[in-house]
Amino acid sequence: MSTNPPDLRPDLARSTISEASRPGQPVIGMVSLGCPKALVDSERILTRLRAEGYGISPDYSGADAVIVNTCGFLDSAKAESLEAIGEALQENGRVIVTGCLGAEPEYITGTHPKVLAVTGPHQYEQVLDAVHSAVPPSPDPFVDLLPSSGVKLTPRHYSYLKISEGCNHKCKFCIIPDMRGRLASRPAHAVLREAEKLVENGVKELLVISQDTSAYGVDTKHAETGGHRAHITDLARDLGDLGAWVRLHYVYPYPHVRDLIPLMAEGRILPYLDIPFQHAHPDTLKRMARPAAAAKTLDEINAWRAICPDIALRSTFIVGYPGETEEEFQTLLDWLDEARLDRVGCFKYENVEGARSNDLPDHVPEPVKQERWERFMEKAQAISEEKLAAKVGSVQDVIVDDIDEDGIATCRTKADAPEIDGCLFIDEGTETLSVGDIVSVEVDEAGEYDLWGQFRP
Repeated sequence: MSTNPPDLRPDLARSTISEASRPGQPVIGMVSLGCPKALVDSERILTRLRAEGYGISPDYSGADAVIVNTCGFLDSAKAESLEAIGEALQENGRVIVTGCLGAEPEYITGTHPKVLAVTGPHQYEQVLDAVHSAVPPSPDPFVDLLPSSGVKLTPRHYSYLKISEGCNHKCKFCIIPDMRGRLASRPAHAVLREAEKLVENGVKELLVISQDTSAYGVDTKHAETGGHRAHITDLARDLGDLGAWVRLHYVYPYPHVRDLIPLMAEGRILPYLDIPFQHAHPDTLKRMARPAAAAKTLDEINAWRAICPDIALRSTFIVGYPGETEEEFQTLLDWLDEARLDRVGCFKYENVEGARSNDLPDHVPEPVKQERWERFMEKAQAISEEKLAAKVGSVQDVIVDDIDEDGIATCRTKADAPEIDGCLFIDEGTETLSVGDIVSVEVDEAGEYDLWGQFRP
């Protein structure tokens, strides 16, 4: 449900995917929408194409064809995907569509009948076949050598590491299992080999992603391959040995998650958990078809903090879910008061074509959704502001994401994932810093979501 970091449109990503092309080289453009998991798919597609001798274009006009990797999770995301396809058709004319919305080819071709091909999510071979058909490869074995790190759409110092596809949950508001299938975990040795190559090529932070990170390896009965077991605790421990920051995303609060917390306390992985709680009232959770154990979740959070006091917790919530009463919403606010999460995102419920929640009774009127969203965000903001204020005077390890022409460095603490969380800014003394550096900073100012500090060499 989050947007890729950054929005990878050809007109917005010149510095990240631009490569010089040789005369006569076939060139492909890429538009990548949706979540980080889709971004990983885009990187894999471009890596394969680059290995076959294709150039990568930052401009619609400079490409022989454009691939649009779509999102289809929400109706608003579908509309954005259709708009991106239309823009690519207008600017280039030769468009191949892939990604989650590609699971509904008639939906796409009904609006844009001139697209060259439509493939579904993580169908790499079909995408390549479509590219080969539209723009035949013309490799030069003396020139077209694949970079050892592949083609990356994220900055060089951090990278997403997808460990599985699909999901076994049946949440009523979600159609991801229908689009991406049931859980399919990658072999542990393959994940670690990819992670090792990324770190060897300069990656300082690995962002572990999947639809359900906690369930990694359940489908393979935690099979051991190459001396490594496919279990999230084992994988986190192994990744922690590579010397990079390791950040876990999309972690469901299963009981075995508590085994990850000592690894955070030891400094092997970042003290950060991204957990999709979605709501706190048991009746709302039941209508969502999610585990209804909010009180127990508070006990788990307290236990995590007892083991690792510095742990940062981020989550997302849905307000205005069908049947949500004012009492249920107030329970969510009270729960948030107790949980005091560090980073919070909130979505107003909207129907998604094919989701079972569409058929639930008592849909909440839009004005009520908006009012509840505003109340929720007001409380979340106040908690964030208070927690950040407590960090003033502390020394934080940060990773440098950007240094602008005025010498202002945009950084992130261990509590901040790229694009979705806050930042720490250094506005002087940055002459010796470079993007990707991990340095110590003394915090001297705090806002609602961001920090400011002084670099301490």
